[in-house]
Amino acid sequence: MGREWYGGTDRRTIAGMPIPIVIERGPKARKVVAYSVDWPGWSRGAKTAEAALATLEAYRARYREVARRAGLDRDFDAGGPLEVGEERVGTGSVDFWGISFSASATEQAPLADDVLERRIRLLRAAWELFDDVAARVSPELRKGPRGGGRERDAIVRHVMRVETLDFASSLGLKIEEDAVPLTLETRHAHRDAYVAMMRDYNAGKVAKPMRSRTLPFLIRHTAFHTLDHAWEMEDRDITPGS
Repeated sequence: MGREWYGGTDRRTIAGMPIPIVIERGPKARKVVAYSVDWPGWSRGAKTAEAALATLEAYRARYREVARRAGLDRDFDAGGPLEVGEERVGTGSVDFWGISFSASATEQAPLADDVLERRIRLLRAAWELFDDVAARVSPELRKGPRGGGRERDAIVRHVMRVETLDFASSLGLKIEEDAVPLTLETRHAHRDAYVAMMRDYNAGKVAKPMRSRTLPFLIRHTAFHTLDHAWEMEDRDITPGS
């Protein structure tokens, strides 16, 4: 496992092997995002490529918990320094949000089965972390410098709404607005259905292909959105002793 810069075929990580990173700039270069394709959800944005890479490195220890939950912590720990393997210009949304909204060059083709299952394990670990964080943080969260920010339940609602009505619907998994899964039981059922659709799509069993997204990007973006808000809840938690 490790690098995947060769058509979606996994290899074992050699201790100290550099971790390939994509640098994605907005068209106006106002913001830049650095992310790993191999480790879905490990992604950070900033105003410069140097700052984005530094922030990504600062989140290495934090992302390790995702790798641990996926049973891939030894592989993650074997990774060496970050190494830019691709630089690209993304959509205009990168300039505004500092978030990747399009697929890299290595996220265009269907994934080998083992690579797909590895990334699904990491996505499921991100979901598990999100659920655990939401269950332990304070209902009211610390406000930002300007007094803004969603409370815990609103964050959960936002994450599930975007995941179901936007991300999963790209694959043809449709639900009604009033059926957004908010309880643990309904979240688990939705995620199982979402993963089943991912496998079908990768196998060419879904008749209508996505127009502007690829499956590797969708997995990475879903994991990122989940983790970004999980980490937000952790950072804004006001539980005594947190």
